Amino acid sequence: MGWVFALKLHEMTYEEYVRRELRTWEQAMLRPPSITNRLAKSLQRRVNNLIPEKVHQVVTAGIKHMTRAVLFGAEYTTRPPVVDKNVQQRDADAQRRIEFYKKAGAAEGGVTGAGGFWFSLADFPLLLGLKLKLLYDLAAIYGHSMDDYRERLFVLHIFQLAFSSQQRRREVFLQMRNWSAKDFPEDIHAFDWRTFQQEYRDYIDLAKLAQLIPLIGAAVGFVVNYRLLDKLGKTAINAYRMRWEEGKSLEQRVER
Repeated sequence: MGWVFALKLHEMTYEEYVRRELRTWEQAMLRPPSITNRLAKSLQRRVNNLIPEKVHQVVTAGIKHMTRAVLFGAEYTTRPPVVDKNVQQRDADAQRRIEFYKKAGAAEGGVTGAGGFWFSLADFPLLLGLKLKLLYDLAAIYGHSMDDYRERLFVLHIFQLAFSSQQRRREVFLQMRNWSAKDFPEDIHAFDWRTFQQEYRDYIDLAKLAQLIPLIGAAVGFVVNYRLLDKLGKTAINAYRMRWEEGKSLEQRVER
């Protein structure tokens, strides 16, 4: 089957391939919550009640800190946006950065997981920092300047899209469509970070809870961090591909 896919890919342009991948991704983002999704959400609420309050406090504090860092940008350096590259080149650059961060996150998760309960608590803010830096790098690769607060908001929406329930994911995806044409409030504080942090906690707590368990914490931390960064990277690539396609459509309308 692999050679059949390679042959079909050879017969189409890369831009056609991207558009096909986008349609598949969009369908997944708009899919209504299944019974399994609803049951998982109910289970997560029960799990939240079992997790020590100290863990909840660390996660919440880390998310608040990260959100403020995105909004105000005082603690993270940004790369200049890349210009004069096509979507294929940008995708290739993005994949390389994602691989770097996946390996870094896996190593960090393995070390903190092996260190026991208190080291595992430290993993929450460390992992958030890696995710944020990854998103900043990807924004630059796709030609967007983080000096524009609207691009910072877009990064937070990518984060929500990757780490939210299916119902919330649909809502966020629809908010992200036609991003460049939207009117934004002057007050950047209007961002609903409370919903943001709760959805993230609900999404990640169950997976990360096992990292606190002695003996298996290192393996769990390694695998979970690797997969979380992979998911975030793939979500970001498709989100910026969507922006690219919308920009191409706008150019075609202007030319007509």
